[in-house]
Parts: sequence; C-alpha cells; structure tokens
Amino acid sequence: MLLARAKAQKVAQAQELDETAEPVGLRRVLTAPRTTETRVQQALDTASVDRVLPTLPAVSELLAGVGLRGGSVYSVRGSTALVMAMMAGPSAEGAWCGVVGLPSFGAEAARGLGVDLDRLVLVPDPVHDWLNVVAALVDALTVVVVRPPGEVTPGEASRLAARLRTRGAVLISVGSWPGSEARLEVESNSWTGLGTGEGLLAARQATVVVTGRRAAVRPRRHQLWLPGPDGAIRSAETIRSAPRWQEEAVG
Repeated sequence: MLLARAKAQKVAQAQELDETAEPVGLRRVLTAPRTTETRVQQALDTASVDRVLPTLPAVSELLAGVGLRGGSVYSVRGSTALVMAMMAGPSAEGAWCGVVGLPSFGAEAARGLGVDLDRLVLVPDPVHDWLNVVAALVDALTVVVVRPPGEVTPGEASRLAARLRTRGAVLISVGSWPGSEARLEVESNSWTGLGTGEGLLAARQATVVVTGRRAAVRPRRHQLWLPGPDGAIRSAETIRSAPRWQEEAVG
C-alpha cells in the first residue's frame, strides 16, 4: 500500500528520477517496525515543497543568516547534538524528519533539543541498502539524516540530487558528502559543571567551523552553546574569520 501510494504521487517525476532506488528502499523501510511504516505514510499525506526551511536562530547564524535550503545537502562532523539542532527548527514547524544508519541516535536527547518524536522516522540499520532507503525517505520526508557506511562517491551523491531538488528536501550527512551546501565541523569543546573529580556536566561550548561553496557561507569559526546551562542551543560571538588560505582552498 505504501509503495503504491509513493509511486502514484511521484509519477510526474518518474522520467527525471532514477526509479531503480525506490522499490528496494521502500521495501527496506517496510521491514522496519509498524510505527515506521505508519509514520512514512503520514509524512506522504502531508508532504510539501519548502524552498527554505525554518531553523533555530543559532543554526541560522552558522549559515550566514539563512535557513536550510531545500534540495541541498549539509555535512556535519564531530557532534550529533549539532545534527539534532539542525533538525529541531524544521521539526518544530511540523516537518517530518528521518534518521538512517545511526543505531545509537538518542531520541530523548533529540526531544530535549526540540525534535518532535511524533514526526520522526528511525531506520537504525539499513545494512547495504542505505542509499536506497535514503532515496525512498527523501520522497516522503522533509529532513533526512544519514550516516553513510563509508566514503560517498560522486555517483552515489548524484543519484539523490534530483530527488532532493524536486522534493525540496534537505539531507544532513553525518560525515563528508560531495558537493554539500555547507560543511559544519566541531573543532573543539569545553564543558562546564565539573569540579575536581566530581559534579555533573551542565553545558558545553563548542567551536564550530563552517565552510561552504556559496559566497554567503565563507569559512568562519563560531562559538555555540551546545547546549547552554539552561538547556537551550544558542550562539556566542563569532571568534574570527578563517585564514585567507583556507578560504581560497575551499573556493
């Protein structure tokens, strides 16, 4: 039923997309628990194309004052919390999100950072079908997070490019991704709350380096509470611009 529904909604796009990925990917999703199938169906019922997705103010500052661009890929290194923060803005506005290939993904932690678990689809272990699963979920969901099992080839990335653009969906890769809109990497962390051998971790301040292929997203370092003492994610003052040689290398 889910497979038939997805095909019916995408018949107008069939000539432009690689249909070889859809049946296998959807079958893999259907092997997940019943709640996953139900949530994918609900997401199909409410799917729409948004060119710019709402984000948390702190994430928007990382991306030069704009939201997540529909049809784009963002890569994140060094922090699952940062991935959750990028999901939180769209999720709070009603977007459906999916997470593929992260069996240790902390749902409760995600909820604490603002992700709506009622509109979250988890596929912890797609085995060797990760690309097909992601392609199927991109057709139904607005934000899809994936941790590829290895290096992503340009060919694999191109298979998803048309789907992302057509749907206006956003892909967040935990790790590198060819041609990503922006790359965010946690360079260093400092925790507060610990005393001399005792105490509880209360807050984390992270240095996030952002690079991108657009002129509006030049390499910069930002200080980000991830989260702050009150549990909220917010940015601190930008430290400094990246060295000129790094800008030229990325450009």
